[in-house]
Amino acid sequence: MTEIRASTVLPAVRTPLTVRTADGLNLVGELARPEGRAPAATLICLHPLPTAGGMMDSHVLRKASYRLPALADLAVVRFNTRGTTSEQGTSEGAFGDGESERHDVAAAIEWCLAAGLPRLWLLGWSFGTELALKWGNVPAVEGAILLSPALHRAGDADLDGWAASGRPLLVLVPELDDYLRPDEARARFARVPQAEVIAVERAKHLWVGEPYVRIVLNEIVRRVNPGAWPLPTEWKD
Repeated sequence: MTEIRASTVLPAVRTPLTVRTADGLNLVGELARPEGRAPAATLICLHPLPTAGGMMDSHVLRKASYRLPALADLAVVRFNTRGTTSEQGTSEGAFGDGESERHDVAAAIEWCLAAGLPRLWLLGWSFGTELALKWGNVPAVEGAILLSPALHRAGDADLDGWAASGRPLLVLVPELDDYLRPDEARARFARVPQAEVIAVERAKHLWVGEPYVRIVLNEIVRRVNPGAWPLPTEWKD
């Protein structure tokens, strides 16, 4: 048995992908899926703010793709929104401040449907939570998981839309967040009766540190594929 560490990469089938948007842009990404079996559900990852360094390789999303196909039978789709660069390459277009990215979210969802991936969940982090709330409340999406929501671009009307849809929201809020802390988050998300707000003690906006990554990944699995929860901390070689 090998301990799962921050740099651990577990087995999965990993393939590059290109998402084509309705306004004609090619977005680069990757699909990681379980080896030898069908996925139980799918995570569509929406990364932090690209103008502040956010991308598909932002560490929590990267670690989700490294671990969750093997540990929880999840397919993990990551992609760079328009104008964003990572090791996988640069997506075409330019940053749209969360508005033109509506096409990116729609294209990623459509790509997953065309690929036959099951049970689509959005996993947004920071800026990615804004995209999930504004543009991800659509019939093909089962629910959304929000990490460090700032609620700068998404507003009460978006929250009301989620409330009306009945789609679940899991909201993970760092105790020491730079933008939205637990008490305010509970007040803001009270508009969504089905939203579950979880405060994570001593965590910060960027979820730095393996203990916080494990909390995030466990909460994702608890909601999306509870039969695989809790996640193991060791891997049988």
